[in-house]
Amino acid sequence: MNHENGRGSALPFFLPAGNGRTFGGYNGLNMIAHLRGSLLSKHPNQVVVETAGVGYEINISVPTFSELPANGAEIALYIYTHVREDLIALYGFLRPAEKHLFEKLITVSGIGPKLAITILSGMAAKEVAGAIRGNDLARLTKIPGIGKKTAERMVLELRDKLPETVEASVSRTPAISAVQEDVLSALVNLGYQRTAAEKALSGAVKNGNGGSFEAMFREALAGLSR
Repeated sequence: MNHENGRGSALPFFLPAGNGRTFGGYNGLNMIAHLRGSLLSKHPNQVVVETAGVGYEINISVPTFSELPANGAEIALYIYTHVREDLIALYGFLRPAEKHLFEKLITVSGIGPKLAITILSGMAAKEVAGAIRGNDLARLTKIPGIGKKTAERMVLELRDKLPETVEASVSRTPAISAVQEDVLSALVNLGYQRTAAEKALSGAVKNGNGGSFEAMFREALAGLSR
């Protein structure tokens, strides 16, 4: 949640958790690591997610934005909490591997959270990792805000610290039930892209067809056919 206080946007020092506890501030207590809630609004670089009656403003990358469902749907994001003396900012990721790469990027001298999100917006996560491991400075410098010196530092500091492929360590956020996953599998097997199938399933559940496999499947299929 961003509030203008004359020094930029900041979150309250204590944030309510879903179970009634509070997340402590930057002196070391429970920082936010994951949020699940209703998607109130979305923009290419930012979303607002409501959980336990509180709306959290979260910075995201463009690829993350492109995979989000419609407003009102439930989403779950892995969160990196960035803390400065006058600011607490949240950065959200659909997959833990993307968050891991983000955390690696901000360890590089000269790369802060905003630039790291720009990097992940300018190139797919697996391509960023591949360019770093392959010492592909030409490709890295095509990303807005990344000059030759920064690209060289990325390669030097991260080349041996990244997995062979980012996608290999990806596990999707467990935001759906086993029956819903079966519906998704059925739709994907019919040839639909998983992202489109997920959006259709979300619409089916929102319309009250979240019970049986057959009801969800038919509603989601109808949504995809519109």
